[in-house]
Amino acid sequence: MKGEFHAPDLDQEFFPGETYGHFILDDFANGWFALDRLMLIRLLMAVLLVVFFVVAMRSPKLVPRGLQNVAEYALDFVRVHIAEDILGKKEGRRFLPIIATIFFAVLAMNIPTIIPALNISPNARIGMPIALAILGYITMIYAGAKRYGFGKFIKSSLVIPNIPPLLHILVVPIEFFSTFIMRPVTLALRLMANFLAGHLILVLLFSATNFFFWQMNAWTILGGVTQIVAVLFTLYEVIIIFLQAYIFALLVAVYIELSLNADAH
Repeated sequence: MKGEFHAPDLDQEFFPGETYGHFILDDFANGWFALDRLMLIRLLMAVLLVVFFVVAMRSPKLVPRGLQNVAEYALDFVRVHIAEDILGKKEGRRFLPIIATIFFAVLAMNIPTIIPALNISPNARIGMPIALAILGYITMIYAGAKRYGFGKFIKSSLVIPNIPPLLHILVVPIEFFSTFIMRPVTLALRLMANFLAGHLILVLLFSATNFFFWQMNAWTILGGVTQIVAVLFTLYEVIIIFLQAYIFALLVAVYIELSLNADAH
């Protein structure tokens, strides 16, 4: 039995535009609002996330049941194990809306990577991670500027006290790069790289299964091996889906805490 192998094509998912086209709205407003498959998945998951919380909290009861119980448990996890663990009770509750929004947005956008027919996380392309990192970045700066005033916050973040004056020439640029550039950049790149790499590995494993299975001349067993590895890696991705949402929200909370204590070098 012989089959035909088709190499995976990722162009339309990761390089949208005039060359590869969009699904809808390609001709509207010069293409500014064009939607490709990844954008449609983003919109779908955002709608599902909003609907989930609206339905879960539409008539809250003192003793939660069903979806309300799930929603409250998830919110309590973010409140207790991320916001309050890092920021304390007072500041944790103050910044909980931002931290929870980031956590659930990352989580929702990660889930499609294991959903059949979707098969990819919207976070595997840099746009969504950048948007979430900018939200965390603005919150971090707001927290410090609100407590110290903008000028004092910047000075406290960059100037380390009690070091020789000449060292400030070296230290201030390093602190600026580390605090105000590397933090948002690493947040975005870490999230994107994890799901881009995971997607590519799964594509290669399932493509290898396709290839080895249809050749049929002593390679069929190897096709079974790649299929098993692909399933195991999919289960591993389930862990990564939650872990990356947790790490992203946790780091945002840490950066807010560092801004709130910018003068405590």
